Amino acid sequence: MVTPTDNARQSRELVNQLRESEIYRDYEKAFRDTTGLPINLRPIEAFNLPHHGDPKEAPFCALMAKTNQTCSACLQLQKKVEEQARMEPKTLKCFAGLCDSAVPVRVGENLVAFLQTGQILLHKPNAREFKKVTRELINWGVEADLKRLEEAYYQTRVLDKKQHEAVLRLLTIFAQHLSSISNQLMLSAKQAESPMISRAKVYIAEHQHEEISLRQVAGSVNTSAFYFCKMFKQATGLTFTDYLARVRIEKVKNLLLNPHKRISEAAYETGFQSLSQFNRVFRKIVGESPTVWRDKLKQGKSAT
Repeated sequence: MVTPTDNARQSRELVNQLRESEIYRDYEKAFRDTTGLPINLRPIEAFNLPHHGDPKEAPFCALMAKTNQTCSACLQLQKKVEEQARMEPKTLKCFAGLCDSAVPVRVGENLVAFLQTGQILLHKPNAREFKKVTRELINWGVEADLKRLEEAYYQTRVLDKKQHEAVLRLLTIFAQHLSSISNQLMLSAKQAESPMISRAKVYIAEHQHEEISLRQVAGSVNTSAFYFCKMFKQATGLTFTDYLARVRIEKVKNLLLNPHKRISEAAYETGFQSLSQFNRVFRKIVGESPTVWRDKLKQGKSAT
């Protein structure tokens, strides 16, 4: 059985390969040049800002990405997009009325990635709606240059219904191409990965909440610890310790989506033996403390 953590890892690896492909780079450039919109191929369970830094990023969104409160609201929108676009294309609005669209890339029954565009308005910007946006920002305590923000807001790309539907059709057709390529890449990866490594990953996923050692995992696949250590690093690019830490941290992040779950509970449930160890590993992998990461989720939730 493949766990959600394995799915997310496979999705990231697959998306990295697809982004490097000539067909994706050609389409990405053609899409931006033709539509003037940002585009991103995003792995599953990647709650980041998909268009931040894109050559076609909307000026208003670029400014919004600079504050924690608005950034959190955008992250929550991405979470909703992922939840609702698993089977078919979906378009959702952010607090400022801008739309983001996601098209799922599927291989058979498996969701492997999202093709996204957005940062558009489906009607002309107006003063009444911008006032509503500024009231929201003031309520959140956001300090911003409102004049500059207003100028950026009125620069937002506007599409009518027909244009928007055409953009989604372009993404849907290309998502089908990516699905075919993904299937080929997944088959190649399956053939390349040895059964020993595959069984070891399943064992780790099933026992990550326990205090497991490299020797135990090596024993589960009937090989020596020395040989397993060498082959595992060669196959995954990570040491056993680093791989196990990443599996546990991904599980913690999923648990912390539940607002009633305490951070300490999530840490111990996923196999960490002490909070100091957990905090150190979380900061190393995620780039910030678990408290800050959780707070961003809470801020985004209250904003939406």
